[in-house]
Order: sequence, then C-alpha cells, then structure tokens
Amino acid sequence: MSPMPTTPEALCRLARAPRLDAARLLECVAASGSIDALVAASPASLEALGLHPATVAALCAPDLRALERDLAAIERHGLVLLPATDPAYPPRLAALAAAPPVLWVRGAVASLSAPQLAVVGSRHPTALGRRTAREFAYHFASAGLAITSGLALGIDAASHDGALLAGGRTIAVLGTGLDTMYPTENAALAERIVDGGGTLLSEFPPRTEPRRANFPQRNRLISGLSLGVLVVEAARHSGSLSTARWAGEQGREVFAVPGSIHSPLSKGCHDLIRQGATLVEKADDVVSEFRHVLTQQSLARLSALARAPCEGAGALDNPAEILLDAVGFEPTSVDALLASTGLSAESVASMLLVLELEGRIETLPGGRYIRAPGP
Repeated sequence: MSPMPTTPEALCRLARAPRLDAARLLECVAASGSIDALVAASPASLEALGLHPATVAALCAPDLRALERDLAAIERHGLVLLPATDPAYPPRLAALAAAPPVLWVRGAVASLSAPQLAVVGSRHPTALGRRTAREFAYHFASAGLAITSGLALGIDAASHDGALLAGGRTIAVLGTGLDTMYPTENAALAERIVDGGGTLLSEFPPRTEPRRANFPQRNRLISGLSLGVLVVEAARHSGSLSTARWAGEQGREVFAVPGSIHSPLSKGCHDLIRQGATLVEKADDVVSEFRHVLTQQSLARLSALARAPCEGAGALDNPAEILLDAVGFEPTSVDALLASTGLSAESVASMLLVLELEGRIETLPGGRYIRAPGP
C-alpha cells in the first residue's frame, strides 16, 4: 500500500480519470511505487501499464480549471479524498468489481469501515412506512450497525433520522458532488449527519449535478458498503429496488417489510419476498442475521433496548405523533398529510396549530409544513 500522497491535486486527477476502478488503481500503484509517481508518469509509461487511452489523457492532460475548482471545494467544504490504496478505504466496497478508485468524503472517514445496514424505500411513503423506517433504524443503530442510505426524501431521510436519534452513525451516499445537496430539502439533515459523527460520501466530483443516471450508479455503493439491504415500502418500479438488485448481485442479504395487499407501496417489497428476500416483521429479524459482527457492548445495549423500547415509540399511536411523523423533514402539504394519515381535516388543522406553537413544526410558504430542526 502506498502512503497518502502529499499533493491533493494527484488525487483530484485520479478522481476525474475515466475507465479506472479500484482494482486497476491498486495494480498500477504497485507497479509505479506511489500515486504521485503514477500521476507524474509519461503517456508511454501509462500506456505500458495497460490503461485505457481516456484514462491516460485525463492523467496527463487534465482539465486544469476543473482541478482548481476541485481543490477549492476541498478547502471550502472540508472534503477528504480517499483512494483505494488507503487502509481506510471501506473493505467491503474494495472487494467489488468496478469499485471507485477514489471516494469523496465529508465527515467521519472511520465510519465507512463500520458494519453497515442499508435502509431504503419510497420517496413518498405512508406515515406508517416512515415511522417503521425511523424506528427500525433506531433499533439497528442502537445495536451498533451504521445505517446507510441515499439522503432522498421519505424512507431514506427517516432512516438517517432514526440512526441519529439513537446516537448512532449514519452514512449518506449521494448521487451528486458533495458540494451539491440534493434534494435541497435535506440539506439540514446532511449537516446533522456530519455533526452527529456520520459521513457524506460520493464517487462524483464537486459540481456534479443530480442526473437520472447517477442514482442507480449511486445505489451500487449503498449496497456495496453494507452487510445487507432492508427495503421499507417500494412500488413495483421504485428506484430503491435497484439497490436490492445490486445487493443480490453483490452477495449481500436482502430484507423486505411486507404491507397491505391493497397498497401500491407494498408491491415492490412483496415481489422481493417472492424472489427470496427475507420477510421482516420486527427489527430483530434483521439484527439476528448480523450478531456475529456486533460487539458485546452493542449486544448488551440491544438487550436493554428489548426490555425498554426506544423513548417515544409508544407515543406514535397518538394522532398528534402520527401527524408529526407524517410531516417529516421535507416540506409537506396539508393534502399530503390528510392522505397519508387518514385523519380528518379538522383534526389535522388543529393539531398542526398545536405542533407549531410547541415549536415542533414550522410553516413554509404555500401552506406547507416541515419538522423543526433539533431534538
């Protein structure tokens, strides 16, 4: 393994080089002696290593303006570039075919090597689905598993939130550069993740905008980092199902929460169960599969949690708590709240007023509501 290079520019060049993956980078660094030596090599030397012409061109004649902006973004946002040669590069990801040669990281690098469980699902879940994801993530994080997801609206956001509520670690894998928070509604959640000792991760360099093709590519990292993937509410053509497909191809465990036979958001999960995914009714159905990677301290905490469920869990049977959970951390309209909770318009209107007076939600322009930041 080579030491970390002294020049961030060398890593930026690697991060922008096409047709290069982690395994190929390791081979080339072994032959060259270091990343700096590899980047400084002549076109002929790089070609002799068997690198693709596009890779050679990017390393030898990089876009200097892009490199300058990348270096500025590193400084401005506190980013770390983590090459596959670094011992901190997550080992489960390194074992995959076509793993990124360099990862862009903001936050705790060490969390990337922790045992992880991915929790994904619909961007437009029911109140029950959001509640399930949050409570399950709380339980998993309490057991010592880091929660990995994609920072999307809905189930992803609820999963990150549940891990943070438990005081655990959570990792958000983005389909953009780390200087571009998408969706913008979850920018505050991203800051909470970093402040809580979690991690923001991307294989895309700064200024990469959200493109449709980025997200299936991002999903392979979510599953690749994790021991398994749990899907909570997914329609038959949900994008979150691509994470489950990647998990199957990567040899990861796949879990799915069943739902009503009448709900479109149950169809994708039911299909996964038919295809062999483990049916999950309670959080321990998942945790029991991974006890071998948990510490004795985590197992003791899990035992205590089983005797005393997470604080506030029972309160979610309260209509006001159901409404609060439906609001979530993204702007939500009253119509959406009525549809997801099944509460009457009169009840919703009065409870929204109470929740706002208590400082638990905030009113946004256009008659929309959002959870207030903080505990």
